[in-house]
Amino acid sequence: MSNNLSLYVILLVVISILAYILLLYFTKSVKLGNDNEEPHSFDGIIELNEPLPLWWLWLAIISIVFSIGYLFLYPGLGKIKGVLNWTSHKECEEDIIKKDRIYDPIYKSFSKEKIEELSNNSKAIKIGRSLFLNNCFQCHGLDAKGGNGFPNLTNRKWLYGGTPNDIKMSITNGRRGKMPPYASIIKDENDIEATALYALSLSDKTKESNITNKGKIKFTTICAACHGTNGKGNKYIGAPDLTDPQWIHGNTLNDIKTGIKKGRNGVMPAHKDILTKEKIHILTAYIYYLNKN
Repeated sequence: MSNNLSLYVILLVVISILAYILLLYFTKSVKLGNDNEEPHSFDGIIELNEPLPLWWLWLAIISIVFSIGYLFLYPGLGKIKGVLNWTSHKECEEDIIKKDRIYDPIYKSFSKEKIEELSNNSKAIKIGRSLFLNNCFQCHGLDAKGGNGFPNLTNRKWLYGGTPNDIKMSITNGRRGKMPPYASIIKDENDIEATALYALSLSDKTKESNITNKGKIKFTTICAACHGTNGKGNKYIGAPDLTDPQWIHGNTLNDIKTGIKKGRNGVMPAHKDILTKEKIHILTAYIYYLNKN
């Protein structure tokens, strides 16, 4: 926060409190009219000029005293931190440290077990799900079934392999997949559609009657370098298995044509600086568990 903004906040808060105090003072000091004065009446409603109820007045005074006390103890006046020197970041860090003291021994005990064994431990799976919901569901969904642009982690289909070590490597170091655009290579729109139809036929046999020899040739000469001649993909470079009907970026003809023209980019961030090795070990067991059940 800049000094000017801090000063503006301080003035705004102080002026608001003073205005509240003055409003109460002048309202309390208003002189009431004579008893003989005719009351205001409109539409059958009679309005009398009465002072504020005492409980209302004292409640307002207590709120003013509370606000001044709060601003003295806690941040609320620009850059002034208050005598307790409290910050939300500090409270969050203290809370994390407190929880780590409780859970770190549990994580360390689980880290000694193999992932295959850990995937059968109900307590570890419960903790793994919690880690998943805190770190992974934003992309892969609450049910881990992914969505458009994000892999399904429950269908036993893996871009980079599904062994415990493969999964742990993906979580630890992240992944960066890239399919280059081919609009400048396959320039003819008919050729792009023919190639897309052939790629689609690998996972949808009902489309086989629509494929042409030209589409197969384009696929074999250009796409097979990554996806393989049979379209099964390559886990070493993250090339998807095109025979799987669950396409990450959509399995319609237009989706595939867009992918061929413009390419695709996929990034999974590394979690080695976010989660400890013990937490990654348990999270790996949870994801491995999802593909067993």
